Amino acid sequence: MTRPSDPSEPDYPLADLCVLADLPPRTVRYYVQLGLVDRPRGETRAARYGARHLEQLLLIKKWTAAGVSLERIGALLRGEPPPVPPRPRTLGSVTVCSHLAVADGIEVVIDPARAGLTPEQVRAFVKGVMAAFAAVGAPPPGAAPQTERQP
Repeated sequence: MTRPSDPSEPDYPLADLCVLADLPPRTVRYYVQLGLVDRPRGETRAARYGARHLEQLLLIKKWTAAGVSLERIGALLRGEPPPVPPRPRTLGSVTVCSHLAVADGIEVVIDPARAGLTPEQVRAFVKGVMAAFAAVGAPPPGAAPQTERQP
């Protein structure tokens, strides 16, 4: 039996890894083929798996049991942040929103938490809305509204 360079690192053959992860060998090989699990050290029957492999398999097993797709699991294992699911609005729930007064009669309500916006993104959005409003030739805020004259 070949030992890894670090004697404290576990060294499992595929059969032992499968028992620990409670997964069939075919599934473990499939996850390695997809790149969800790191390749083992060695080839064929001499292949050895360590604690990192077991950790990856247990995470995959947990996430698949929760209904997460293998594609999304791959993204999570690569370090992409998990999406924060929006909380459903219920009676009595409180949300904090920003109200952007663009002009008299025009107001934009921004719920940064539901929109997934950072404070910097909210500020950029506000600047963009105000620039777009100015670009359409609207009077600046505070100016008297112009009325159309009929010929």
